[in-house]
Amino acid sequence: MNRYLKYSLIAIVILAIGFAIYYFATKSDNHSGHEQQAAIYTCPMHPEIIRDKPGNCPICGMTLVKKVTNNRAEESNSIDNVLKPTDNFIVGNYQTTTAKDTTVSSEINLPGIVTYDPNSFVNIAARASGRIEKIYVNYKYQKVNKGQKLFDLYSPELLTEQQNFIYLISNDVDNTSIVEASKQKLKLYGMSGNQINSLVSTKRTNPVISIYSPAYGIIDATETMDVNSNSMSNTSATSEVLNVKEGNYIVKGETVFKLVNTDKVWGVFNVLQGYSGLLKKDQPIAITTELDETSNINARINFIETQFSATDKSNRIRVYLNNNSLKLPIGLRLQGKIKTNPIGGTWLHKQAFVSIGNKKIVFVKMNNGFKAKEIKTGIKMGDYVQVINGISVNDSIAQNAQYLIDSESFIKTE
Repeated sequence: MNRYLKYSLIAIVILAIGFAIYYFATKSDNHSGHEQQAAIYTCPMHPEIIRDKPGNCPICGMTLVKKVTNNRAEESNSIDNVLKPTDNFIVGNYQTTTAKDTTVSSEINLPGIVTYDPNSFVNIAARASGRIEKIYVNYKYQKVNKGQKLFDLYSPELLTEQQNFIYLISNDVDNTSIVEASKQKLKLYGMSGNQINSLVSTKRTNPVISIYSPAYGIIDATETMDVNSNSMSNTSATSEVLNVKEGNYIVKGETVFKLVNTDKVWGVFNVLQGYSGLLKKDQPIAITTELDETSNINARINFIETQFSATDKSNRIRVYLNNNSLKLPIGLRLQGKIKTNPIGGTWLHKQAFVSIGNKKIVFVKMNNGFKAKEIKTGIKMGDYVQVINGISVNDSIAQNAQYLIDSESFIKTE
């Protein structure tokens, strides 16, 4: 009986040892398999090169190095375990301030520019068919004065009308109605009063008539000009020639030149988002130019555009300026100042917060230090910014937030 018990114990021990060896061998194989599945190959010089099998780097040709990533390694390499922001909580005793529930009024500074008034474009068209004998303007965008000679036109049609007029004043001067009708026809063909008077005194026809500018402005500035962006053609204005040349034949009604009358111009000002609601039509605006920053041009807002610009996310306001006396050149930069009505809300001094990207951070006093906290802000008025949410008027805040910033770390807020 003792012998059977002894053999039974020996058999149990052998089975236990065998089971233990099999268990640890299986576990080791599974662990190796997991490591093999998680193995990747990367270049020591170019870590962006990642492959799932051995090889060479396609950039520098170095042999890829095996890198094993598992849950434990990823956890130990996590940046959250090694990066602890030093300015998340600052221990110290600093001057504090509070947000104020009050009304603030200020001036809004708006950058602007002088642009053409498209309503002042003038077409200089041929009133009679003929041939251009001589042109007195040399290039596009050339400035011309009112009454300046533009070109000479030879017109057989106009020559015939001059001959008819001379015949009437020479042989039928008492027929005033016919004479006046003939004189009016000459005016409709483009002859000026002085030219007709000269025709009466000399009784000699002139086959060539001079055409003068009806207004002060810029020649042919409407074809390639973008009024909103105030940009003209990329070609230099002093080198871009006119399409009309001497010797060209033109027909009645054909536009020879396009003239932009600069006696009336627009002052176009950009308004940032959030400020357009503070502006109203006919609101006073004081304008200064980059040529004279001391003198103000007092005007009123004539139009507020409701569409935002896709480039700078702002909308524009227009101020119509009488440029007959101002003589502001096109493209001149302006600065507009508008006094706003008092606006109620929670306001914080601009030194009490710091901007990090798309976030605004303040430091709220807690016990023996200051805790970083994110706030949402609105419009800015002078030295104050409107607080939408994040803090209240009861919170004590560091007076100078920038002083508490560590420039080599990241702020994390709750």
